Amino acid sequence: MSTIAWTEDHIQHTAIWHSENGAPVPRTVTTADDRLSADHAYRRIRAGEALLWQGDYNNGRQLLQALGRRADRKPAKKAAVGDLSALYEHERVRRRTRASILGSLLIQLDADFDLDLRRAPDVAAACEAAYGPATASRVVTFTELLGVLSAYRWQQQGVEVPALGARVYPGYGVFSPTRSEYVDLVADAPLDPEVRTAFDLGTGTGVLAALLAKRGVPEVVATDINPRALRCAKDNAERLGYATTITVTGPALYPPGRADLVVCNPPWLPGVPTSDLERGVYDEDQSMLTEFARDLRAHLTPHGEGWLVLSDLAELLGLRSVDLIPRLLDDAGLRVLDKLTTRPRHPRASDRDDPLAAARSAETTTLWRLRTR
Repeated sequence: MSTIAWTEDHIQHTAIWHSENGAPVPRTVTTADDRLSADHAYRRIRAGEALLWQGDYNNGRQLLQALGRRADRKPAKKAAVGDLSALYEHERVRRRTRASILGSLLIQLDADFDLDLRRAPDVAAACEAAYGPATASRVVTFTELLGVLSAYRWQQQGVEVPALGARVYPGYGVFSPTRSEYVDLVADAPLDPEVRTAFDLGTGTGVLAALLAKRGVPEVVATDINPRALRCAKDNAERLGYATTITVTGPALYPPGRADLVVCNPPWLPGVPTSDLERGVYDEDQSMLTEFARDLRAHLTPHGEGWLVLSDLAELLGLRSVDLIPRLLDDAGLRVLDKLTTRPRHPRASDRDDPLAAARSAETTTLWRLRTR
């Protein structure tokens, strides 16, 4: 467990350093309050300081917004227009740089998850839901705390899933099913009435496992490597009345045994995730996709079927060759029964100001129906 230190009124203070994305402990930490201007804060951060906020809470949020505007004012060297792969890498670098700047504004939570700041909200319940029981004073980035509060609102309000006719409740660090394309594909795909068992690999909130249960599959096993996702999926199964139908297990991709149907919606982009939440977006070395294809035969019943649900955004961005998935499936001894496709409906698909608009507007999501050869 790492600790962070700073000096205030000639007295050294320490606390636990907590970073969900694995950011290192800041080397130089100084205190800051309402007297600090945004320009001065930006210069100090760019010079290598991290600022522990001790002013008014709402003023701290306004300072974050001001820092964001200054970070956006000086973008890195632009990539060539039309080179989508370069544009994607440029955007990743720009976002990392921006996140690093905003992540240099820190906030301290006391041993009871209280904030000793003027006009500070009660964050104890949200922090306990994200971090577990309070044990000692800790310092986090202001942006992380805002993420914890936002996630807690999702967790309390839930996300409406039309295909389910119900809400699911994402936990902190678990990817929320706000994009309905992949859910609708699983809802509409032909399902053999003889299917008795199904595996949902990388279940996340458990939304696809619940959908399979709703469609009449009597035994569903949901897996994930993220402990937060396992807790979230189990909670959603209980909320939706499928506790006896859905078994949640992990951390692993495949559970033991075989199933009549194996469903997998892996992260859509190659890349290194920097947090639990990003595990729903980035698949390092495309290991989940590869493991799904390689081991599917060993986990299907003789007439079983595999459903791979995946966007082609990676191909459009030049991050994955167009022949990789067909080659993986062929090497694994699988044949394609059918491919069901749909176009994205999320707001970014029609955002012309997005540097990656050309790829997003052409994106399709496909459900590959697979059987062994």
